[in-house]
Amino acid sequence: MSNPVCKFCNIKSQAALKLNGCELDVLGNNSSQVQFGPGEIIIKQEAPTSSVAYVKSGLVKIHIKGPIRGKILNIVKAPAYLCLHSTFGDNVNHFSATAIEKTTVCFIDSITFRNFIHENGDFAYQIIQDMGKGELRNFHNLINNAQKQNMGRVAEALLFFAKEIYGSNSFTLPVSRQELADLTGITRESASRIFTNFNNEKILKIEGRKISILKESLLTQISVNG
Repeated sequence: MSNPVCKFCNIKSQAALKLNGCELDVLGNNSSQVQFGPGEIIIKQEAPTSSVAYVKSGLVKIHIKGPIRGKILNIVKAPAYLCLHSTFGDNVNHFSATAIEKTTVCFIDSITFRNFIHENGDFAYQIIQDMGKGELRNFHNLINNAQKQNMGRVAEALLFFAKEIYGSNSFTLPVSRQELADLTGITRESASRIFTNFNNEKILKIEGRKISILKESLLTQISVNG
């Protein structure tokens, strides 16, 4: 754990770019930087929170315990804030966040963060934008899981990893088949069967966790039509 020098950080959030030199000094003095390895918990559900987590680098899964089984809500790529809803809600984490790969997180004292919201309108505006984009992604995921068939959900998830996470049609899937099933709201058996079908139909080339999208237009059509 270390105190970051925020003034010289080259991975500032859009909100932090709105802070002046003195404010960045305050931010650095009230933040701590922590490294997490794959599988390590960054934020624990139901634990009280006194800080805002800013993911500087890495990849994180957001997940929640349900009455029957867990559910992966989202995959978050750095740079991104976590825990904003808890900060402005009841100060209790309503989800967990776990590192998928080596991840660096800055934990910002929530009182300091709130003070920036009150005192710096440009900072506050950027935070509102981030929260709004997050809500829209959640609504999009909700409607996909509610209305799409299993094949459409898996196609949507694969395109998400290709376009939004890796920017390439060839990538190593960062989650297991079970985690992909949790993300898309289907069973592990269904996810595996769909992968096999996509591979047999030459839509994908699958080598373990390495995925190559061979027929992007067809995969997109499957995703859109559900």
